Amino acid sequence: MKPNYYFSFLAFIFILASCSQPQNFDILIKNGQIVDGSGQPSYIGAVGINADTIAAVGDLGDATGTTEIDATGLAVSPGFINMLSWATESLIEDGRSMADIKQGVTLEVFGEGWSMGPLNKSMKEDEKESQGDIKYEIAWESLNEYLEYLTTKGISPNVASFVGATTLRVYTVGYEDRAPTPQELDTMKLLVKEAMEDGALGVGSSLIYAPAFYSSTEELIELCKVAAEYDGMYISHMRSEGSRLLESLDELIQIADEAGIRAEIYHLKQSGKENWTKFDDVVAKVDSANAAGLHITADMYNYVAGATGLDASMPPWVQEGGYEKWAERLQDPKIRKQLMTEMTTPTTEWESLMMAAGDPSKILLVGFRADSLKYLTGKTLKEVAEMRGASPEETAMDLVVQDGSRVTTIYFLMSEDNVKKQIALPWMSFGSDAGSPATEGVFLKSSTHPRTYGNVARLLGKYVRDEKVISLEEAVHKLSQWPATNLKIKKRGSLTEGNYADVVLFDPKTITDKATFEDPHQYSEGVLHVFVNGKQVLKDGEHTGAMPGQVVRGPGYIKQ
Repeated sequence: MKPNYYFSFLAFIFILASCSQPQNFDILIKNGQIVDGSGQPSYIGAVGINADTIAAVGDLGDATGTTEIDATGLAVSPGFINMLSWATESLIEDGRSMADIKQGVTLEVFGEGWSMGPLNKSMKEDEKESQGDIKYEIAWESLNEYLEYLTTKGISPNVASFVGATTLRVYTVGYEDRAPTPQELDTMKLLVKEAMEDGALGVGSSLIYAPAFYSSTEELIELCKVAAEYDGMYISHMRSEGSRLLESLDELIQIADEAGIRAEIYHLKQSGKENWTKFDDVVAKVDSANAAGLHITADMYNYVAGATGLDASMPPWVQEGGYEKWAERLQDPKIRKQLMTEMTTPTTEWESLMMAAGDPSKILLVGFRADSLKYLTGKTLKEVAEMRGASPEETAMDLVVQDGSRVTTIYFLMSEDNVKKQIALPWMSFGSDAGSPATEGVFLKSSTHPRTYGNVARLLGKYVRDEKVISLEEAVHKLSQWPATNLKIKKRGSLTEGNYADVVLFDPKTITDKATFEDPHQYSEGVLHVFVNGKQVLKDGEHTGAMPGQVVRGPGYIKQ
């Protein structure tokens, strides 16, 4: 029996010695305010990272790290998720993702109606022809190939995407105002299946714009049924955010119900002063649908102005056939006369952001393709119309023709009170609806919306710290764990052992957005350190040059 006692004693000594040895990590973040993404109260603790993984979180005692960061006075949170990103081209130009990385965004989610695949030959030719300040070769066809192109090239954030219903329609039907044939619809459904198996998050639509405007509810339901088979989501810029807001929400709920799919509203808003009172009705509809067993959510940007193009001031019929046909019609005197009437007459048949803005002084021109028109950047439509001695409507038509594009435009549409009330909704997340540029190089050739540089920082600074609309813990939850859970993304969105190490350290006392409508190309301040997949991308507020971003895939992904 003596040997058994002897070996038991040795085992006890070994365990005791093991317990007394402090843990060692590749990276140790200590003394920080841990805001873990769950929404639960924060606490002072540490995060240990090994390779690309969070190895431990909490009171780590005498733990050490090969690299140590003292986070005293800083919040330590999961990386933030941009639910509506248009960094599809800016990441090709500059993979650092400066505007968003400096706000702690570690995942860019694409696909508002248009996605970077699937593309056929004619689509690739059209896209190449329509490129603006950023020029690039289109070296892919499928959405998956595009995402892998980005990560092979090297990018700092992770990327994910919905497959765009507009892209599917253009691929099969083109720009025509008609229903797809049964064969075309089958092709669209097959493309959804392929995209979902490649890891797309679901189907995204943008129904205010041609040619997406031509899609029927039934067409969208059929596409969503395929995405639902892979546990994907339907996410939509609805047909109206103004005069027919409630009816458009009914359509989204109908699609969710009949397709058996989760659904999200892109950038929820009530556009136009006469529609600001619809906030309570919107919330009641969503809450009722959720109580009935559906899953309806929304995202938003934290500003009273949206950004799109002058196409959103013209009826969809004039845009049928694509840009060339649109520009041709805008030069026909008879069509221009008809347009003048339609652009100045209230209607529920289509969504006019010019009428929603209420006055051309509330329409800001920020993005021109033609160098000869860039001097107008930052002027209002009213100012340009007065310079030209023409009406705002005629000026809008002329600019589209002269610029060879839809002209990027900011519309002041929303109520600040409604912005605050939306932030507090339990089913809300956040998306910039913008690219992720830098304050240098080609990006300075055009202006932009301040949300490009400030959407997250504005939430954490203005609305959390200064105005206390929601708590810090709730804001971080809505920026991280909530959207990750909603999208059914695995191993991201919270400071949890075993998750990928997407981690942000920021100062809750100083984080702030600096970008303004007058001077939007300004980085936010207050984010000091950012890790993506365990690699430090931001150190003391400066980019390290690291490009560890990976493709994040949806629940239907089938490994090739």
